[in-house]
Amino acid sequence: MLKILRVVLSITVLTLAGYGLISGNHELIPYMMFFMVAMFLVMGIAEIKEMRKRMGIFNILVSIFVFYVFLE
Repeated sequence: MLKILRVVLSITVLTLAGYGLISGNHELIPYMMFFMVAMFLVMGIAEIKEMRKRMGIFNILVSIFVFYVFLE
């Protein structure tokens, strides 16, 4: 379940980033950042479930940082 969600979120982030880069439309950046936060959070939870706590905690901290940037 988490693997499928991670792939879907990754494709969403990649699609939004590619669209913004090609078209020059920067209005979708907040949505891209939100989906990136969700992607890193899901990756962190998956890593913790696989007993790789150090990498999981790092991913969760990255998601918190990106969320903070998203709010600013």
